[in-house]
Amino acid sequence: MPSWDTTWEFVRVLAVGVLGEHEEEVRARWRADWERVRDGVANPAPAPRRWRRPVVVAAVATAVLAIGVVAGAALLRDPEPAAPAPAALSPLVPGDESEFAGDVTVPDGTVVPTGARFVKTWEFRNTGTVPWVDRSLRREGGFGPGDGCQTPAVVPVPDTPPGRSARVSVEVRAPDEPGYCQVYFKMTDSAGRLLLPGTRAAYFYVRVAG
Repeated sequence: MPSWDTTWEFVRVLAVGVLGEHEEEVRARWRADWERVRDGVANPAPAPRRWRRPVVVAAVATAVLAIGVVAGAALLRDPEPAAPAPAALSPLVPGDESEFAGDVTVPDGTVVPTGARFVKTWEFRNTGTVPWVDRSLRREGGFGPGDGCQTPAVVPVPDTPPGRSARVSVEVRAPDEPGYCQVYFKMTDSAGRLLLPGTRAAYFYVRVAG
């Protein structure tokens, strides 16, 4: 079975980075399930009924790893999700709000060659009452073959007053293996604190052709 570090990286990206759930609550819940699966694999019980719960949890964890990219993409940009969204966490600064305004370059699904270098640019609108000063987008994780797309860990967000828009760019190097690449970012302050935990992550998705 996957190690805890591997499992947590996938769960953290989707549950915390994408859906905005509380990190410690998610960690505790998934750690408990992971330990039940580990103990069940190491010491399988002879009775089928006692074995069933770990198998189900393991199957769910495997499904999350397998469909994470597709589910994450649907949840991020779907304006009317079929399932109720989790309760939004409060922003670090009262009155702080952000709205995704669109992809400026490299629309999702763009095909890029293996090893290609490109610049992804998003546009965000400051819809709150708080000026954006000394902010950044921090990489929260990614998916893809090999090491996936390579990007800086942090990219700056231009200072932006309420009611105005900002464009944020990140330099990207595609992986050397064909497949896909999807990377997530969240806004932080100068101290690295997550500013808008209740908002879904900004991301880019490209197809990588050999």
